[in-house]
Amino acid sequence: MVRIFYKEGRLIKRENDIRELGKVKNLVWVDLQSPTAEEEEWVENKCNISFQTPQEIVEIESSSRFFEQNETINANSNFLKIDRDGYETYPISFILHQNVLFTYRRGDSKTFADTVKKMKVSPEGIQNGVDFMLLLLETRIEADADSLEGISRDISAISKDLTHEQKARQEVLIRISGLQEITMMLRETSIDKQRVLSGILRSQYFPEDRKEHLRIILKDISSLLEYTTFNFERLEYLQNTFMGLINLEQSQVIKIFTVVTIIFMPPTLIAGIFGMNYDHIPSTGEPWGFWISLLLMILSSLVVLWFFRRKKWI
Repeated sequence: MVRIFYKEGRLIKRENDIRELGKVKNLVWVDLQSPTAEEEEWVENKCNISFQTPQEIVEIESSSRFFEQNETINANSNFLKIDRDGYETYPISFILHQNVLFTYRRGDSKTFADTVKKMKVSPEGIQNGVDFMLLLLETRIEADADSLEGISRDISAISKDLTHEQKARQEVLIRISGLQEITMMLRETSIDKQRVLSGILRSQYFPEDRKEHLRIILKDISSLLEYTTFNFERLEYLQNTFMGLINLEQSQVIKIFTVVTIIFMPPTLIAGIFGMNYDHIPSTGEPWGFWISLLLMILSSLVVLWFFRRKKWI
């Protein structure tokens, strides 16, 4: 699928017929979403550009993430998708050629849909593809910020649960681990965008009058990175709290077994003495000897319990 956006007066209009690509004037953005080989070739021939292969787009080397060629800026960045099914990253390829933006992606993206909605609300702010690119990046950063705020709310909820219940549960540790993973992915994609945009900022082909706007976006990314660091610290604190509760529970269990063991030691000793096979053990020949030994065992347990209570060990 190929979407063609062009400016007509103060409005931004959209064309879905790729055959109109060579006819429309004031072209600002061409969005290729899972295009066929024929569509990709058509755009390349009509606009005199060249898209990278899917393998090149996902490369992590700096030379693959950003490069300039024939007065054209090529940049690749990873966006993070979070939904009910989980989270995953997906690559986006940007090409800025003669102030026209070309984007190449596989699958749908809420970021692109939200960008189009914003464009429809205030089309006068879009003059060319550079403005579209900046708007797209702003929308992506806002989405990442919303995700971080959602993670922060989840962290607060977990903290309250631990405070109120004061009991470690396995699902809490799983939630903490999941939030750590998502936060790490958000940090990774933010650093990736920061690296790519820093390269664009140094480009001689990027308009000078838009570089200040780009610097503001980079500052927003830096703020997101600080936010992810803060969330990491909170998650680490929660994890330590969780492990502390587990240690307390284990200590309580060990304490109970220790007390039970010590309580039954004197009765065991008494039972062992009266169970010896000697003829001259006191009261062994008396009918009340069994009850005397039983009473001694009970009294010894009660004395140990009283001593533990007095020392406040239980």
